[in-house]
Amino acid sequence: MTHHRPSDGASRPESRPESRLERGRRALADIDGEAGEKVVASLADIAPDFATYLIEFPFGDIYARPGLDLRAREIATIAALTAMGNAAPQLKVHIAAGLNVGLSRDEITEVIMQMAVYAGFPAALNGLFAARDVFTSARPAESKGEPASAGNVRG
Repeated sequence: MTHHRPSDGASRPESRPESRLERGRRALADIDGEAGEKVVASLADIAPDFATYLIEFPFGDIYARPGLDLRAREIATIAALTAMGNAAPQLKVHIAAGLNVGLSRDEITEVIMQMAVYAGFPAALNGLFAARDVFTSARPAESKGEPASAGNVRG
């Protein structure tokens, strides 16, 4: 099975294919911005290799695949992390990422509420509380339910 991996070889002087790490760093910056970099930096003193894996696999391989845009990928991620019920720090990062890629506060809230049906009320409640924390600290336009403007999307 052949997997398409986007590459922008023309932007590099040697015209070599983009590595998983380079592709992952670019995707991480586009999706999570500063929050993603903080997660990676927080691993430097305990597990720097794990930080590399975190960039290469989810962002360099999975997020870079064709088939879903970043909004759809963040909807899926927010739903999955909400359903897990035990990943509040990661959920908060991805709620902020959802805002960053154009999801509205209302869309994120609806995704989390939908998880009550499949993951139960406790998981949905925890997800809503995580969303409230992110929305409270978000930029004013985002906290009113407006998606991030094109100028707010990093990349």
